[in-house]
Order: sequence, then C-alpha cells, then structure tokens
Amino acid sequence: MPISATIRTNLYKDSVALMRIAEVVRARDHVQRVTLVMGTPANKAIVSAAGLYTELLDAARPNDIMIVVDADTDEALAAATAEIAGLLDGTGAGADASAAVAAAIPLRSIAMGRARAGSDAALAQISVPGPYAAAEALKALRLGLHVFLFSDNVPLEQERAVKDVARRKGLLVMGPDCGTAIVNGTPLGFANVVRSGSIGLVGASGTGLQEATCQIHALGHGVRHAIGTGGRDVYAEIGGTTMSQAIALLAADAGTRVIAIVSKPPAPAVARQILKQLVDTGKPAVVLFIGADLSGEALPRHVIAVSTLYDVAAAAVALADGKPFVPSALAEESVRAADAEARRLAPGQRYLRGLYSGGTFCTEAQVLWRALDLRVHSNAPVAKGAQPDAAHSHSAIDLGDDEYTVGRPHPMIDARARVDCIAQAAADPSTAAIVLDVVLGYAGHEDPAGALAPAIVQAKAAAAKAGRYLPVITFVCGTEEDPQRLSHQQAQLRDAGALVLPNHTSAARLAGRIAMHAAAYAERVAETEGQ
Repeated sequence: MPISATIRTNLYKDSVALMRIAEVVRARDHVQRVTLVMGTPANKAIVSAAGLYTELLDAARPNDIMIVVDADTDEALAAATAEIAGLLDGTGAGADASAAVAAAIPLRSIAMGRARAGSDAALAQISVPGPYAAAEALKALRLGLHVFLFSDNVPLEQERAVKDVARRKGLLVMGPDCGTAIVNGTPLGFANVVRSGSIGLVGASGTGLQEATCQIHALGHGVRHAIGTGGRDVYAEIGGTTMSQAIALLAADAGTRVIAIVSKPPAPAVARQILKQLVDTGKPAVVLFIGADLSGEALPRHVIAVSTLYDVAAAAVALADGKPFVPSALAEESVRAADAEARRLAPGQRYLRGLYSGGTFCTEAQVLWRALDLRVHSNAPVAKGAQPDAAHSHSAIDLGDDEYTVGRPHPMIDARARVDCIAQAAADPSTAAIVLDVVLGYAGHEDPAGALAPAIVQAKAAAAKAGRYLPVITFVCGTEEDPQRLSHQQAQLRDAGALVLPNHTSAARLAGRIAMHAAAYAERVAETEGQ
C-alpha cells in the first residue's frame, strides 16, 4: 500500500485540531491510517513505533507538522494529502471561512492572543507538545491568565513548578492532561452541554467529570463550574494544589451551593487535606475517590462520601434539594434483564470484555466487578500486584491509553480501534458480554454511536452464527443538548441490538450480574458433568 510522509514547516496546530483533521480524512474510502503530529522527538518515536516513520521526517522540527498517510491506492493517497492541505489552510471542505480570515493574521504567541482579546481574556487553553507545555503555561500565568492545559507528557517536576507559580499568583492551572472543564458556562476540551445551576465540581478525572455533570443534568439540576485538575494533581509530589485552589474558589462563590469531588484515590496526605478542606467550607459536599474506602472517615453530615460515579451526581442533587441521599443499586428491571441475558448464554461464555474510551469508566468497572469477587485484567489496573491471565479472566481495557493511540487519534474521536476489539471479543467463545461507553460532547466524534453500531450488529451476528448469544451493554455519556444528541445516539445503539443503560454505574453493575450468573451456570454444568 502506498504511504506518503510530508512535513508542513512553521505551522502550529493543537493536538485536538490535528486529531480531528486525521479523523475526517481517515473516514474517506481506501484510506487506512492518517497521522498528523508536531515534529517533536517524542512524536517521532510514536510515529516510528506505529511503523509509519521514514527518513524524510528526520528534518521535522518541533514547530513543524509531520503528515503521514497510508492508503490503498495512489489516487486515494493524492486525494487525502490534498484534503489535509486544505484543512490545514482553512480552505478545505468543512473548514470555517472565518478560520481562513483569522489565518491571514496568525497569532503566534499567547501575548499576541492576550493583546487581541483585550481585558476580557481570563484563560489560556494550551495544547502544545508536552516538552514545551510548561513554558507556555508560565507565559500565560505571567500575563495574569488562568490555564487550561490539555497537553500531556509534561514532566512531573515541571507540573509542580508551574502550579507553585499559579498558586502564588492566585491563578488556576487545570492540567496537564486535563480533558474537560466548564467555567462560567463555557465548555473546555471534551465537555458536554449542561444547564447552569448551583453545583460546583472539581475533578482529577476527565470522563468522570463529564459523567457527573451529565447525570446532574439528567436529574434536573445544573452545573455552576466543573474544574478539571489533571489526574496527577492528587499525587503526593503535587499535593492537590489545583484541587485545593478550586475548592477554595467554589467555597467563596455565592452561586455554588454544593461542591462535588471526582477523583481516583489521592495520596493519603492529599486525601486527608481535601476532606478537611471540604469539612471546613461548611458547604454541603460530596466526594468520590474511585476505589477508595472512606467508610472509616468521621465526616460531618454535610459531607457525603460515595462509591460510584452515578452517586456523585445523585448525592449532589439530594444535597441541593435538602433531601436525604440513598445510595443507588441496580434497578429491579435491570436485575430481571441481567438474569434473562445470562440464561441465553452458552456454558463456555464466562468473561466480560469492557472496551472503554474513557479511563475513568475503565476504573469504575474494575472497582464494581472486583467487589463481586470477579478477577479483572486491565491495561490500567486499579490494584497493584500481578495481573490475572487476560484469556481466563474478565477484562476492562482503556483504549485511550498510549499503547492504543500510537499512530491514530483517541477513541473518543476515532472508533476504529474499538471496532477491531469488538470483532475480536465476539470471536472469542468465552466472551459473556461486551461493555462499551459512548462519550458525547465538544471535540469528540460527530456520531460515535453511528460508528459503533455496525460493529455491534456484526458482532452479535458472528456470535449467533457460531451458536452463541452475545449481550452488548452500552451507555451514553452526554445530554440532549450535545451536538450529537443523546436520544439519537441511544436509538442507534438500541437499533443495533445493544442494551442501553442510563449511566455507566448501571451498565457495569448489569454486566457484573450477568458474569455472576454465567459463572454459577458454568459451575452447575461442571458439577453435573463430574457426577
């Protein structure tokens, strides 16, 4: 197959913009792979690992774009490279005309952008390669701007230094590797369209923050702010700097009546600090440290510790309404559905296959399944120690991890990696159910359910042809106001034969119950055969 490698010199585009261009062009007929990344050493290594590197790319510098296209034919290759050129210039199909006008006078620094925006500018969104992100963040802080730092691969010591500067200046640094935020109703990164309200959130978890805001919206309430911190903020080395600042800001904000925290387990000292700070605010608060047991913490009545993503939203809404909070459980109709699904499985179908685009959903699935004594393998394990054998255990895979994104966009933008994994799981006679998340919002795939639905149909048909029944369990993280529209996404999944749950917590619990029934059935069969 023909491969083209070119360099676009002295042109910067942030990683989200490059991923979207790659996703648009890759959707064309006879185009197999499209990679657009800045010419940093780290990106060159990634392109090389994907088998797409050529000597031509040696000349690429960090301020150049490396463009690699893998196509079936020379004609498809030429068409793809021409379309990429047009999209980069702002003149290709689908490019906004205003972008071309803006490109005529390019902004080449944060200072230029600050000058053009005037005194209204309060925040800089930064998405440059990791080795250069801290320097750009410091430039923004010196100009008095808060920072939304989408960039990843920023050295930990640089994150600490940048956040120390921000704290001294009374400014926030959301990130590095901050995927989502909502500030004064303005969405940043992979954020959803939710109504305004009185609940303020802080999240060291991107898709966890998205799920919490969407469920608050679904429960009839709204979001005042949703402040992302980046996942490493709660490490001992960083000390929860941004999370602590964000809590203080929400505590001082008259429009925030309830504070909600979503995070993977912080370092012990950071967890104690955050809990004490929440108590001291005096405001009603709810906290989720996913996978951490807070039952032994002596918390006052106005601070509630929960154990699931759904309960973060449910507890926050209950506190806002002044009502008691009751932890959620698997609804009775879902229990009946799980039992019915399990009875249709063949004896050898035992294992769950969670194929996630959101890392937080992958984490919650492991926590909920492990609570049922299910052995879970993951590329992003929540428990330290040896991993169980992937072929003989349940699995929860984060397809947004680096090993799956080499040479291709994130699965929230490009569904191909998950389509391949769905087919593999369907071909495995031990698969009892496939679990999928579908994430809506800005910067994501324009029709994620539409991209996954054919794969679901084909997977169920392949299993049926082999004499097996295959449940596919899904949920959609999003709202009706999102560009992709919640109801439309759910309908496509149902039409494809998937079970569509209202949230991830319910989806993971349903899958867990199916797995328990399947294991019990397998044990009964084994006992019968042994008699």
